[in-house]
Amino acid sequence: MQTATTDGRSGVHACAIPASDEQLWEMTAAFVTAGLTAGEQVVYFDDGTVDAVLERLVDDRVPVHGPLSDGQLTVVGAAQTRQVVRGPVRDAAVLLADMIDRAVGAGYPGFRMTGQWSSGLVRGDGISLADYDAALDTVLTGRPARVLCLYDRHRFPDDAIEQLRFRHRIELDAPALYDDNLLRITRTAPFRMRLAGEVDHSNRPVVLRMVAATLDEALRSHSAPTTLEFDLSSLRFLDGAGAIGLVHAAEGFPESQRLALHGVRPGVARILDRCGAPFAAQLDVTPHHGEFADDGFGDGVAPALPGGRR
Repeated sequence: MQTATTDGRSGVHACAIPASDEQLWEMTAAFVTAGLTAGEQVVYFDDGTVDAVLERLVDDRVPVHGPLSDGQLTVVGAAQTRQVVRGPVRDAAVLLADMIDRAVGAGYPGFRMTGQWSSGLVRGDGISLADYDAALDTVLTGRPARVLCLYDRHRFPDDAIEQLRFRHRIELDAPALYDDNLLRITRTAPFRMRLAGEVDHSNRPVVLRMVAATLDEALRSHSAPTTLEFDLSSLRFLDGAGAIGLVHAAEGFPESQRLALHGVRPGVARILDRCGAPFAAQLDVTPHHGEFADDGFGDGVAPALPGGRR
């Protein structure tokens, strides 16, 4: 099997094995974003996860209101998703072929599909998700389409994952500096980190060590920027001790360096304010709101789906 870094472009029929929900949202959003950027039609099969995916897209500054309204981004509801993955394989293949052909007929340069299909594990007729994978390969041949199958470890047992992984020639990966199923830290660029999830007593020391290590690396480098950037757009919770630790860390920065926290959600911003962030000379805090003004999602909440459902 070929392993590729998840950039949303690799592979016609690829799989991914996210180790945490944060990695799941990250990889899904990257795949969806690549499709929207390329002008393709993107279909997401939902089974209780679409809210988190849309929230991550908003965090990533991806305009989604327009694509949801005009059909470039389509969400298949949970009831229909379960019907598809529990129905005959041939019906699913016909549905996918029809979706792709209609997308091309509507003028889209391509089609891509992903979603949550774990409910397909619950059936007693001997048919497995691996049979759907085989049918997908047949449908995708000669068509301008991509499919990303997500088999995350929270929803799929290990034996099923290994069986399904074997059916794919390409597996996408998204390496992280740290991931404990609660907090995920990734390096998005030199001297730029992204925190997604929650910071509490269990992982707070990791965050503070990461800040210290990044500062040390910058001070040893001749080409480092003066500002070390931490993207907190997807950080939903920061405890008081973590906020105090970040403030104290910034206060220890030399005058030549600054610590910048970007995309800070209102709840996290309040904790930082109460813990002295406004008085830390070397600390910059940029709020989450305002970055999505063009889409009207300034509160950082996922937009409502057609019909009013989020």
